[in-house]
Amino acid sequence: MLSLTYVSSATDLLEPKQLADLLVQVRPRNEERDLTGLLLYSRGNIIQVLEGPADAVESTFAEIERDPRHRGLLVLLREPIEERAFPDWSMGFRDLGDLDPAAIEGYNDFLHAPAAEGLAEQGPAAYQLLRTFGDSMR
Repeated sequence: MLSLTYVSSATDLLEPKQLADLLVQVRPRNEERDLTGLLLYSRGNIIQVLEGPADAVESTFAEIERDPRHRGLLVLLREPIEERAFPDWSMGFRDLGDLDPAAIEGYNDFLHAPAAEGLAEQGPAAYQLLRTFGDSMR
């Protein structure tokens, strides 16, 4: 298995409803590919960890590189892993607007109060990158 962490900037700022819709679209596709991970979004800044079979991670990242919604992609970490740090696909974003977090399947409150139980041990490098992103986006 492979873990890949990258950062990018959104070409257009996304509204909370757009982010929730994106989560609904991405989760089933990633499940089909046996991908898990975490995507954090704050004011146009993105950090994402993808993990799963190496070919699925690499082909998905190649799609992301071609996606016109991203610019300035930078891979921060690419490493083989024995165990997933993110066994369920989720997404966190700072501004929920009028959306109820309990109504958004797959929403992760990492940017507000990181759910880090066991995460720092399972994926210490990726966790540190996510934590730094979260701390700097306040």
